[in-house]
Amino acid sequence: MRLRRTVVMVGMMGAGKTAVGREVARRLAVPFQDSDEEIQRAAQMTIAEIFERDGEAFFRRREAEVIARLMRDGPCVLSVGGGAYLNAETRALISDLGLAVWLRADLDLLWSRVKGKTTRPLLHTENPRQTLAELLAARSPHYAQAEVVVDSLPGLSVAAMAERVIAALAQHPSVVEGT
Repeated sequence: MRLRRTVVMVGMMGAGKTAVGREVARRLAVPFQDSDEEIQRAAQMTIAEIFERDGEAFFRRREAEVIARLMRDGPCVLSVGGGAYLNAETRALISDLGLAVWLRADLDLLWSRVKGKTTRPLLHTENPRQTLAELLAARSPHYAQAEVVVDSLPGLSVAAMAERVIAALAQHPSVVEGT
């Protein structure tokens, strides 16, 4: 298989976008990019520090700029932050230049993966599980606009998830060839 367009992994924090995205990129022999890593590198601070110092609105503007730049760099697998796909302009850009893959996961699975982590600034609340549930409910209609949906299930390895994503991509000849 050869990638013709960028594949963008979207979904909630804890869905596996980075881990699965890296494996998909490895298997397809294309670069892997992570918008959060790019933002942190450019700012020389963590996402949590950016949120604390400059606020979420500032972060979201930088995030949209970074994603636009990465989308224009050529075919790759790109993992974006959980809130990135909420931006209508970012969704349109992804649709125009690539293909969005929603790694859909339920609340219990997401919570099992993010609880206790200090790197999730949106969960620095009184009741982080409830906050996660509210984010999932609010964001799911946006994620549902992705061209491809792959369910992330408990017990599936990163390799198994990557296989599921690649199988789903094979149904899109405008994105991959040699299927």
